[in-house]
Amino acid sequence: LEGELGSKKQQILRALKAIIPPLVLIIMVLGSILVGIATPTESSAVGGIGAIALAAMYKQASIRMLWDSTMETIKITAMVFAILIGSTAFSMVFTYTGGDWIVEDFMMSLPGDKWGFLILSMLIIMILGFFIDFVEISYIVVPILAPIAANLEIDLIWYAILVAMNLQTSFLTPPFGFSLFYLKGVAPPEIKTTDIYYGVIPFIILQAMVLSILVIFPQWFGFASF
Repeated sequence: LEGELGSKKQQILRALKAIIPPLVLIIMVLGSILVGIATPTESSAVGGIGAIALAAMYKQASIRMLWDSTMETIKITAMVFAILIGSTAFSMVFTYTGGDWIVEDFMMSLPGDKWGFLILSMLIIMILGFFIDFVEISYIVVPILAPIAANLEIDLIWYAILVAMNLQTSFLTPPFGFSLFYLKGVAPPEIKTTDIYYGVIPFIILQAMVLSILVIFPQWFGFASF
């Protein structure tokens, strides 16, 4: 019995050693934003320094690791800026040709007024999340929908929360959900991609339920109802 208790204590200690350092890093990054010490951009630097410190603590830090991380960061940053440039050009051409007025007239003529716009815009964002990244949706779709929401006198902060919640779902929806690929990368070999697709369905349903509650009961979250 004493041996079992000792073994359990060792397991708990090992679990705490594995959990506490990343948890401290998360608290540092989010806490610096919430307290007002750092902006989101500055907090990312805090996260980078903390990640290097964690790697050093786990004795995994090396020049090669730093170089690989730097190169991956450069690639991701270049990709984001390429998307930003392309989406900005698309938005300018779309606006110049009057496409935004066509979309606005269509959206504002939907039955149900604000409700029609909310339901259709959320469906569009959710469907797009199946096929394209949240960055592209943020840069291309949101600049078109946000002015329409403002014209319909919808609280833009509330609408931004709805969009953010919807974009979270894009991390889970196949075939291009990032979280699915992250999970596949750490899952045992016998776990198939289709198994992950089926397993994520309940979480997508939960996300849709939370989004529906946000839409139907905005007053629960401090926003004025329709």
